[in-house]
Amino acid sequence: MGVKLGPAGVPLSCKGRTIVEGMDDIIALGLETMEAQTVRLIQPQHFEQYWQAGVLANKADFEMNIHGPYYSELLGNRVERGRSLAKIEATLQAARTINARHITLHTGHYGDFGRGTAANEQVANIFSSIVERVHDIWHDDEDEFPVFPWIKDGTPSKIGIETSGRQELWGSLEEVIEVVNHVEGTIPVLNIAHIHARGHGRMKTSEDYGELFDMVRESIGTKEFYCHFSGVEHRTGNAMHYTQIKKSDLNFEPLAEFIVEDGAWLDITLISDSPLLEHDAMYMLQNIDKSKHKQLERKAREDRRRALAAQTGTSVEDLQRREEEMAKLRTQSGKEEPVEEAKPEPEPVKEEKKPKKKAAASKKKEEEDVFSFDEEDDDDLF
Repeated sequence: MGVKLGPAGVPLSCKGRTIVEGMDDIIALGLETMEAQTVRLIQPQHFEQYWQAGVLANKADFEMNIHGPYYSELLGNRVERGRSLAKIEATLQAARTINARHITLHTGHYGDFGRGTAANEQVANIFSSIVERVHDIWHDDEDEFPVFPWIKDGTPSKIGIETSGRQELWGSLEEVIEVVNHVEGTIPVLNIAHIHARGHGRMKTSEDYGELFDMVRESIGTKEFYCHFSGVEHRTGNAMHYTQIKKSDLNFEPLAEFIVEDGAWLDITLISDSPLLEHDAMYMLQNIDKSKHKQLERKAREDRRRALAAQTGTSVEDLQRREEEMAKLRTQSGKEEPVEEAKPEPEPVKEEKKPKKKAAASKKKEEEDVFSFDEEDDDDLF
């Protein structure tokens, strides 16, 4: 099992705002990847830090990825499509510079095509040309970069087609898989928050994740997955905006359980899209570690039962049944104890009432003090 985690962009806790400084902080946190954000047109002056990031990634064996422009109109008219491809071209150049393993791209609105075969064929044709362009950039015989071996001897970036989170945008899970099946050099980018939102909250259990990854594996025959994860607020099958994981109905624990229990065959990169970026990336890492510990504890219990069954001549099932019965008895006895201890509590209450009857005036004063104290509390709260 191989799992790499990292944030989508420079960490929030990073004092500097360059990619290289962000990589340093990510490595210090024990994370292994990041996704550089080129959500708008890349300025030429940014390429200096891209070169530095590429060198660091190559030396540190750090996985770099890159995200193309968020707003694309690949199914728009000729002018809209040309404008989107110009932005994507800048992303492809930057991807080679930083030695990106994956390039994540959006498609955009359905436009005049609507849903169906015609839209899927158009998207497949466009991404075929993008894949060809990536290979041309990486295998340019006129350029020689002996200082940057990942360009001369490396493999071109994989073009990732991201699932969308809104009904009016091309990019349902089925549409993405169909195009990836027809275009070599592309991979599906499984944005779990988008899949969850577009499916009206479908990702709830570890079995749901098992069905998702098995379906993708059977459809395109891959063990390598590139995923985005964050909390999400959604309505009527549409993602509204990302949230931190703990404030969403999309929980990470079932995915962590699936990865540990049934995902030994996975090679997965998980990018945190959460507003908390590296904080939620660390939260995901902690959940995976917890699932690993639970798995080890369960295996240790099973081994102990087998050894005890062999010594006593009983079955493992009988031992497990006895353990469950003993656990029930312990919980029941634990519930009864507080009830027995609570019985003598009324006695001191009666004793406290006796001295109050001796002085009615002092009782009134105490009541006045009590009410005035509550009023002060109310003022503090509001």
